Amino acid sequence: MSFLERIVASRRAAIASLRPSLDGAQPPVRDFRTALAAPGMSLIAEIKRRSPSKGDLNPSLDPATMAKSYEHAGARAVSVLCEPEFFGGSSDDLVAAREATDVPVLWKDFVLERVQLEEARSKGADAALLIVRMLDDELASLVAACRELGLMPLVEIFNEEDLRRALDAGADVVGVNHRDLETFEEDPEATKRLRPLVPDDVILVAESAIETRADVEALEAIGVQAMLVGEAIVTAGDPEAKIRELLGA
Repeated sequence: MSFLERIVASRRAAIASLRPSLDGAQPPVRDFRTALAAPGMSLIAEIKRRSPSKGDLNPSLDPATMAKSYEHAGARAVSVLCEPEFFGGSSDDLVAAREATDVPVLWKDFVLERVQLEEARSKGADAALLIVRMLDDELASLVAACRELGLMPLVEIFNEEDLRRALDAGADVVGVNHRDLETFEEDPEATKRLRPLVPDDVILVAESAIETRADVEALEAIGVQAMLVGEAIVTAGDPEAKIRELLGA
């Protein structure tokens, strides 16, 4: 059974117990897309405790402290890995990160159904990750559900077919994952290969395998507007210094 198959089974089991409440007042939505569209390279800095491929990264991290330091160093958004079984995350991490910062916060999980998006918004998320290869006909309806709930969908792709489906579903913020979730093999050229196929009005986010300033400069050279970086930051001795290095600050 592949990683994607295992995580789909795990998330479906968890979905059965979700009972999010959207009855009370929700925190105002922070504009994720506008934050990424600002001039210069935008960084989405990730809070991530562990990885299925690399094990523990920073299991005892404090999400509030980390989110605050990310913003201070120049991150324009924060991503929070909320999946518990494989990544050691939780919705509590997102709540803590959002309360500690003023930048938009991305709910990063493996979304299969609308109820998960309702959970994300009830916890204060401003955006949510949708992974194309995990979704079939429901992709377009989940993109629409995000917008209905006030969430900006970051639609993740890996190849040309994924991109076509993302655009057909109405995505206007698209992330290219350099890591294949089926095999965990990395393709650092994926964004470069797909860049010419992305319409000018779609924000392109490069994800995974971004570790150095040289990596960022290569993305800037092909017109990428944003990047999502997790492991290189959470494993750094000084996360703020690492962020400044990546941003060339």
